[in-house]
Amino acid sequence: MKNYITKIVIIVILFTTFISCKVSKDIETPKDAFPENFRNASVSKDTSSIGDLEWKNFFTEKDIVKLIDSAITKNNNLQIAVKNIEIAHYQLTQAKWGNIPEANLFVNVSSNRPSENSFNGINLNQALNEKHIEDYSAGIGLSWEADIWGKIRSQKKSAYAGYLQSEEVKKALQTTIVANVSKEYYNLLMLDSQLEIAKKNLKLNDSTTNIIKLKYDAGQVTSLAIQQSEAQKLTAAQLIPLLEQNIAIQENALSVLTGSFPSSKERTITLNSIQLKENLTTGIPSSSVRQRPDVKNAELALLKANANVGITKANLYPSLKITASGGLNSFATSNWFNIPASLFGTALGGLTQPLLNSKKIRTQYNIAKVEREKAVLNFRQSVLVAVSEVSDALVKIEKLERQQFFLKERVKTLQQAIKNSNMLFKNGMADYLEVITAQANILQSELELANIKREQLTANIELYRSLGGGWK
Repeated sequence: MKNYITKIVIIVILFTTFISCKVSKDIETPKDAFPENFRNASVSKDTSSIGDLEWKNFFTEKDIVKLIDSAITKNNNLQIAVKNIEIAHYQLTQAKWGNIPEANLFVNVSSNRPSENSFNGINLNQALNEKHIEDYSAGIGLSWEADIWGKIRSQKKSAYAGYLQSEEVKKALQTTIVANVSKEYYNLLMLDSQLEIAKKNLKLNDSTTNIIKLKYDAGQVTSLAIQQSEAQKLTAAQLIPLLEQNIAIQENALSVLTGSFPSSKERTITLNSIQLKENLTTGIPSSSVRQRPDVKNAELALLKANANVGITKANLYPSLKITASGGLNSFATSNWFNIPASLFGTALGGLTQPLLNSKKIRTQYNIAKVEREKAVLNFRQSVLVAVSEVSDALVKIEKLERQQFFLKERVKTLQQAIKNSNMLFKNGMADYLEVITAQANILQSELELANIKREQLTANIELYRSLGGGWK
């Protein structure tokens, strides 16, 4: 009997495998979603991109490398993403067993006492001279659904796409963390630079105030000159605790990103010592943008939506289910293991076609098709955002370079103006207001120059991230 059941199951499996077919047609990723080139980028057939670089090859400062290493290892959000990958892997493993028959071991014991006045009770008493009957069964039950319409295959594809999506989510999070750590470190260097500028200007203001006081004692200026000079000095002085506050807050933010408690951060370099990267290649959109984790995630979402359409479409068709069981059965425990007399076996196969709930299933199918259309639009939108971010970074790199050139010239001019105004003021050939104005201008310009350098470094990072760099 057991061999007979096995033969039936094998024949049905081979038959359904032979006739199984796909009931829905997949939608491919739209090829026209990518532009031929990025705006503000020179036309090139070179497909290489800085996004292909590992982050350790893109960032060369050892302080940044150390911080990013810590962030990748300890960042809690990144660790949560890793756990989500583990969950998706378990779900994928489970889906792979969709074609395997479900087997359950069972042991059943039943006791039935029919009414003595019932037909069953009278027959039981006459046949066995008993008022109750016991039944003992032990065996294995099998249940299997034939994948005629590709539903189980679609379930596997959906689970696999979900698993890959969880990996892309983790990659996208890592690219963001790598970019944020490096940007915040450069911001920390900018604050350090601005703090030094404020201290230097405070000394310059203090020297000017002393000169004005000497001129006041000599009757050459009024007390208003001293007051305005003191006010300018206090402006520079106020910047120092403000910048120190911002430095501490920035260090705390870096600590959170790197998964550690707030602490000071080591700086072995200065903002001005960092060289801006040149010849940053972008490649072509169809290859460089496509490797972005968020774009890949959107593409996988379309694959998953295709699979879900296949699942819901297959639910509209009849399903073939095979069940079988076999084992030992006896009225008495003494005869339970009396083989072959106690052996039993059953096999059942049947088709099930939805009737009353067919409207509900068709609604689910229609919803799945609309969700697939949404997945196509989401993919197009993700590409648009990615291309836009690359173009934004390119124009920032280009225009910030021009801004820095003019600002450097302005600082040089103001530095010379400071020297000239101090010399002229000492010799009585310039008004004290000219000195104070020159000092205020140089302070603001030097602070802006440090900020421009930080923005240039940030633009380079944004270009690297927008091209999919940072997860390798």
